[in-house]
Amino acid sequence: MIELGLKFTIAYLLGSVLGSLVVGQVRGGVDIRKLGSENAGGTNALRTQGKAFAFWVMLIDVGKGIICVLLLPGFEIPAIGLDPHLSHELLLVAVGFGAILGHVYPIWHDFRGGKGGATAAGVICVLEPVIALPAVAIWLSIILLTRYVGLSTMSVSIGVSVYIGLTRLPAQIELFIFSLIVAVLIVYTHRENIKRMFQGTETRLEMVRFGK
Repeated sequence: MIELGLKFTIAYLLGSVLGSLVVGQVRGGVDIRKLGSENAGGTNALRTQGKAFAFWVMLIDVGKGIICVLLLPGFEIPAIGLDPHLSHELLLVAVGFGAILGHVYPIWHDFRGGKGGATAAGVICVLEPVIALPAVAIWLSIILLTRYVGLSTMSVSIGVSVYIGLTRLPAQIELFIFSLIVAVLIVYTHRENIKRMFQGTETRLEMVRFGK
């Protein structure tokens, strides 16, 4: 359990490195949490800083989810080693969730992070690669139909959880619980988007200034 706790913590700390603020520092101290929707995620980066900025933000935020799940489970911590009794599946979902939680509540950035979608996508790409391409296709389709990025992200996160529940239970109960918790977290982080959609004030994607 020591290995599990330490690797979860490492994943959380890595997840706390926000792409938008890293790129913002490179760009002269831009903090997108003070601009647009004041969220530190890729959508606000695109709306306020343009495509190139958003590309690097997404690369970092998706990449840290991939790296945590790919590398941390097999990493041998000095003086701790690898616990042969620790479930590999449990370790995978623990570090994956740690990375997502760090992105949403980053310790390095006053616990004001993004909404978790990009990092969750990176984690799922490793945990369930068969889902990755269909999930991206559905995500893009919903955006094209509705122009709501938040609605698309929530829909895909719920859809992934439903798919895993229908196809992986009871063998992969850890993965299903993980996907369910992530879906709930992503819906929670989009609660203001939900409110604005009901009020008819949510920003649609066509309002993004693509010329930047």
